[in-house]
Amino acid sequence: MSAHITIVDLLEAKHQNRRIAAISCYDYTTALLVSQSDIEMIIVGDSAAQLVLGFDSTLAATMDFMVTITAAVRRGAPNVFLVADMPFLSYQVTTAEAVKNAGRFVTQSGAQMVKIEANSAQLDVIKKVSDAGIAVMAHIGIKPQYISKTGRFKAEATTAEMAAQLISLAKQMVEAGAGSLLLEGTAAEVAEIITQRSEVPVISCGSGPGCDGQVLIAPDILGTTQGRSPKFAKSYDNLADRTTKAFKAYSKQVHQSEYPDKEHSYHMKTGEFDRLKEILKQ
Repeated sequence: MSAHITIVDLLEAKHQNRRIAAISCYDYTTALLVSQSDIEMIIVGDSAAQLVLGFDSTLAATMDFMVTITAAVRRGAPNVFLVADMPFLSYQVTTAEAVKNAGRFVTQSGAQMVKIEANSAQLDVIKKVSDAGIAVMAHIGIKPQYISKTGRFKAEATTAEMAAQLISLAKQMVEAGAGSLLLEGTAAEVAEIITQRSEVPVISCGSGPGCDGQVLIAPDILGTTQGRSPKFAKSYDNLADRTTKAFKAYSKQVHQSEYPDKEHSYHMKTGEFDRLKEILKQ
């Protein structure tokens, strides 16, 4: 992929009924590989707190950490549409702080859009950030940053009443200025209705096939999470086993003094070692 993807390209994809492939990754090396595929969007998610730092929720992700890894992903994938995830307490305190933090992602990380986990209480935040000239992806449905309040996650919009509320919320988000929606863990039937009614691209994260695009985290795609994935995740390889095998092979060669060998070492220029021995004799 060579062309620099913008929000215009995503809107065109929606209107032309072309699916958008999105991925969450957190580092330069993975982003560099993503940039060599046809994936249009990278979301640098606060799930990095879990997948990179080892915490049991996303709440430990800080602004500084997210800005740093988002900038790394941008350097690895300069051509992909880049969405930065606003971490816990980066937008809930005041709207002014929300705009300032969103701006950091744009100016310091090269993000083209910020993602905000939102309910009706965040409508003003969505509007203020959008009014500041920053594109916003409103994340509705399951919201991982609310884990302390909910205790556990369960599928959203599984009853008619819940569905109607979520459909209404999605409409309010777009009216407030959201340039995209991310639906997480939402009943597929409801996600499809929201997508059909929405003027902006809708990305599914475990919300069925009826959305404009799909997102999975890179570790799930690569099969490195070792059974710790949600129901909707699909692995396209089993790099956990292959990576462990490679680590074991490396360890064995080191322990048996098979690595490094002559081929994988630097050497003195011809004749210089003999000169060195003469120098050392003196």
